[in-house]
Amino acid sequence: MFRIPCPYCGPRDATEFRHQGESRNRPDPRTVTRGQWRAYLYEKDNVAGWTRENWYHGVGCRRFISVERNTVTNETRPAAAAAGAVDPVLPGAEAGAPDADSTRR
Repeated sequence: MFRIPCPYCGPRDATEFRHQGESRNRPDPRTVTRGQWRAYLYEKDNVAGWTRENWYHGVGCRRFISVERNTVTNETRPAAAAAGAVDPVLPGAEAGAPDADSTRR
């Protein structure tokens, strides 16, 4: 196994993560053709060497991260938050609810 450098939790074993595939730009749904959408969904580069991938850290911080990884050696470079990723809603927190600190005067 190899280690993934989570930017939130530090280096962790790859078994804590779920592979989400190559990082790719999603086509605009308003202008994409069927052929372009099919290519986005099913045609992968499958590079032998350095590639950028998205991973989900389900056992740790529950965030999506973007990692550069060599698919031949599993060597990784420093990771970052995945493009378009949002922070998870923590248990007990309601979307749109004010913070406890913001209600104090």
